[in-house]
Amino acid sequence: MKYTEVELAEHERQRCEVWTRVMGYHRPVSEFNSGKKSEHATRMHFREVALEPRYPDA
Repeated sequence: MKYTEVELAEHERQRCEVWTRVMGYHRPVSEFNSGKKSEHATRMHFREVALEPRYPDA
């Protein structure tokens, strides 16, 4: 997949709201208190990689 870089002027940009799962439900990060925002900023993100099939010819 090929990606194209796009540059927007400041007036073309819009706010992107980030949601995260907390205690079993989803909340926007903008509604967190300062302590929870700090904790969210230090979280480590990972990307899960698909495994190769065990038996490719089966």
